[in-house]
Formats: sequence, structure tokens, C-alpha cells
Amino acid sequence: MANFSKSNVPQFSMDVYQNEYLPEGGREVNAIVTVTATGGGTIGSSSPQVYPQGGGPSAAVAVMVDCSGSMDYPPTKMRGARDATAAAIDALRDGTHFAVIGGTHVATEVYPGGGRLAIADATTREQAKRALRGLAAGGGTAIGTWLRLADRLLNSADVTIRHGILLTDGRNEHESPEDLRATLQACAGRFTCDARGVGTDWEVKEVTGIASALLGSADIVADPAGLAADFTRMMETAMGKEVADVSLRVWTPVGTAIRFVKQVAPTVEDLTTRRTEAGPRAGDYPTGSWGDESRDYHLCVEVPAAGIGQEMLAARVSLVVPQADNSAQNLGAQGLVRAVWTDDMTASTSINPQVAHYTGQAELAQAIQQGLDLRKAGDFDGATAKLGRAVQLAGASGNADTAKLLAKVVDVVDAATGTVRLKTKVAEADEMTLETRSTKTVRVKK
Repeated sequence: MANFSKSNVPQFSMDVYQNEYLPEGGREVNAIVTVTATGGGTIGSSSPQVYPQGGGPSAAVAVMVDCSGSMDYPPTKMRGARDATAAAIDALRDGTHFAVIGGTHVATEVYPGGGRLAIADATTREQAKRALRGLAAGGGTAIGTWLRLADRLLNSADVTIRHGILLTDGRNEHESPEDLRATLQACAGRFTCDARGVGTDWEVKEVTGIASALLGSADIVADPAGLAADFTRMMETAMGKEVADVSLRVWTPVGTAIRFVKQVAPTVEDLTTRRTEAGPRAGDYPTGSWGDESRDYHLCVEVPAAGIGQEMLAARVSLVVPQADNSAQNLGAQGLVRAVWTDDMTASTSINPQVAHYTGQAELAQAIQQGLDLRKAGDFDGATAKLGRAVQLAGASGNADTAKLLAKVVDVVDAATGTVRLKTKVAEADEMTLETRSTKTVRVKK
């Protein structure tokens, strides 16, 4: 793991939003923790580079392209994948280590080969794009083999940032779900990975599960023509990352218990079960790589009951980069979560607007996923109720993008009450887009 000097990383700050007042006997404390990284040398931004070498942090990227037989139906898929990978290679920063992997029921090194990574410059970019022309569709799909090869290649370089981009158009039919799960467990924390499904023959839960386990983004590209623009954006974002392996460290005093830790913006991601112990009463929750950006986390802590007028520190939150020797580098930002017991009913019953907003956003994501699962299972009444609730929550929180996606799956009779009718005919791409993007949230208006 790399050590960072103050001169070459973004500055992190942390804000805590909560209602700290509890009624007598109250035990649940909720807080939204906003983490912001600013002032790094994000590629493509107007902020200046602050790296001594002038080129950003050392990085390695592996692009995994589905080459299974189904990529030829229609042929635009394979063509789109080749063009998209070429566009991603063009977006690589000079000096970045990179490789291209062809994925079928086995993983093949397309470029540079020999178990190595290439180093991006004009020559290697050209060579890689030439190698792409030889990509042809044929064979099955075993995504775990692609990820394991990516892991081997990415970890052969001594770099700060390790990132994968994975494209698939089909279901993972040539290995068991257990094999893929074991691979994701083995790769978690070793590199981050964005996953994309092209067309409509892939499994949403597989693609979103890969991105979730490897702390990357997931999305659908229904039309292969949109792949190149999407790959360029993904690569530019990856090139803008400056600090890897950042963890949210949460310390709580004796007598308290953490109910959950969730990322709630820009997407909902439950981190509770990913805790690793970090000394007495402290645990680390992984957040992946950071560039210039801001994210929100919802922390829920159970505290021991106390009398009126008592107060306590319920949790202390900091940001660290765990090191190989079990030490950790502190990134300097800290937030405190407090509990104060009061008999003032107005104070103890008001919900902090940030907490209320993100509780609604998390419920929105869950309602969509449950509604679509019920619809697939043929429980149309249950699906209507859940998707109606989702429409109501999307409208109330101002999540216009999700509201638009919902309107392609249900006819909205009354958004305010969540009264909807399931559409009899829904385009598969529309349903998959809603499911894939269900966890995207809007930020609370400060």
C-alpha cells in the first residue's frame, strides 16, 4: 500500500448532520456523514495537477471485454465493444499500466500478453487498438476467470490505483454462482471495478453484484452505439482517482452497537457486513478509491438508555488508508456523532432533514427492487403496491431521473399517493434500466 504526502492527495473534509436529541429511554442515533475530497489533480478538471511527476498517481487498469458467442448477435455488439475499448485506451493517461482481456469461458490476454501490463504511450495505445481488431465472438461466459486474470495482472504492478472495467452481454452460465462469489471475495479490496451490461440478455443482479463487491459503478448500455461514450467517461473517472483503499473508521464507546453503515449518495450501498476490526471498539468500512468528489454515508448507532440531561459521544468517524503492516494512515478528517437526552418533545421528535431524505432514498431503492422481483414472480398486486410506493418516494424527494424510469414500467395515476397501474407491455431494456439504476440517489438540497 502506498504512503501519501500531503502534497499529492486531495484534502478530505467531513460534515455530520443529525438530530442529537433523544427522548427519555431513546436508544437510536442516526447521522448522515458527508465526506468531501477537494484540491487533488483530477484529470479533466480545471484544478491544477499537484503531483511532483506532473502526471497523476501511478495507476493500472484492466479492460475485460466479453467475447462469448452471443456478442455476435447482433454484430453491432462486438463492433461496439471493440470501439468502446479503443476509446477507453485513448483516455488512458501516459504512464498508466494497462491490459486488455478477452472473456469467454476462459480469460485470454489480448494485449500486451505474457502475463505483463503495458505502459500507456502513443506506441502502446496504437498496438493495443491493433490487437483489438482481432477480437472475435465465440465460446461461453465465466466472468470469475476474467476477474482472476485481471487481479493477477493489476497486482503485478507497484501502483497506487488499481481499476477494472468489465463488459458483458450475457449470463454467467459457465461457472457456478458460488465460484463467482468466491472470486469476488478474493478480489475485494485488491482492485475496484466498474461493470456494464450491453443489450438485454444479461442478469442485472450479476452485474450490479460485481460492481457492489468491487466498489465500482454498474449500468446498462442497451444500445451498443452508446458504449464508446460510456467507456470514455468510465476511464476518465478512473484516471481522476488519486487515493485508493480509503476506509471509514468508526469508533464507538462501551455499551453501544452499530446497527448499520450505508453509503447513501451517489448510490445506496450497504457496508455494514464489510467491517474489519481496527483495534478496541473501532471498525473499518471500505469505500474504495477517491478523486475530487463527495459522498454521503448513513450511520445508525444504538446507545445505552440514559436519563434526561445526560449526553454522550455515540460515535467518532474518521478516514484512514489501512497499511500492509496493520497500521493506518489518517487522512485528517473527523466527525463526531452525539446523543443528548431531553424532555423537550419538539427537539427529540424532529427528524434531521438529511436523515429523512436518505432514509427515503434507501426505501426507494428497496421498493423498486422488491416491486420488480414481485412483477417477475407474477405477484402483480404486490408489485403494484411496491412500485406505487417507489413513485411516491421518488416524487417526494425530487428524484426526477428515477421517476422517469418508473413511468416506463407503470402508469402513474397519482404520484402523491403512489397510485399506479402496471403497464401490460414493458420494454425489457426499460425494466432492466430501472433495476440497474434503482440505487442511484439524489443529494439532499442543503
